[in-house]
Amino acid sequence: MALALVGNPEVAILDELTTGLDPQARRETWGLIERVRDRGVTILLVTHFMDEAERLCDRVMLIDAGRVIAEGSPADLAARVSQQTVRFRTTTPVPAGLLEALPGVAAVVVDGGHYEVRGADVAVDVVLALNGVGIRPERLTAEQGSLEEAFVSLVRPVEV
Repeated sequence: MALALVGNPEVAILDELTTGLDPQARRETWGLIERVRDRGVTILLVTHFMDEAERLCDRVMLIDAGRVIAEGSPADLAARVSQQTVRFRTTTPVPAGLLEALPGVAAVVVDGGHYEVRGADVAVDVVLALNGVGIRPERLTAEQGSLEEAFVSLVRPVEV
């Protein structure tokens, strides 16, 4: 990395910089990259680690077999192909069909008092619907789709 930054370049190309590093060294390297970027250096980062791209990149190009298959911000690419997942539990049963009727809901899985709702931007609607019938969800979590999910869904499977 030091060689890439000699002479204060406007653009630095970093190819697989964190491959083989342990988690602590990886995060320290990320911090260094962020400081360099914050100084105004444009960084072209080549990586196979989607969590790294999500944290460090403003724009991402997903490449499959030498072709660009998608580009945009990490959040935009993740949202394009993945869904939110809302998980919670209740001591009171949720009325049948309440969650399934919400806009954007693709699936509802119920296991006893544990619920999982998947769909496009459903977290707020789930909470409002539950509140509307007097149910307070416990241990509520909401997860947004990831860049890794987008990559896996967009690239062709590897033939074995």
